[in-house]
Amino acid sequence: MTKYSREIIIHPIITEKGTHIKEDANGYLFKVQKNANKIGIKKAIEDIFDVKVRSVNTINYKGKPKTLGRFSGKRANWKKAIVFLEEGESIREFET
Repeated sequence: MTKYSREIIIHPIITEKGTHIKEDANGYLFKVQKNANKIGIKKAIEDIFDVKVRSVNTINYKGKPKTLGRFSGKRANWKKAIVFLEEGESIREFET
């Protein structure tokens, strides 16, 4: 496992929608670096969790504008990756 693999994957996203994706399509959700591409995400997941990745879908999210009193700002932009594993593969760390 390379240090670069750990830098691409920021953290997993555990939600109700993510649980449905895991049960229906053997997919897992991760927050990743904004400049990461699908090939790099695939290699990082295979390297970190020792699984075979079938495909990767990515989604870019724009930060929402927020105000607090007279101050205004914006949340950070971020990227989400949906990683689909090969049939029979699973990530042990996320099994219940």
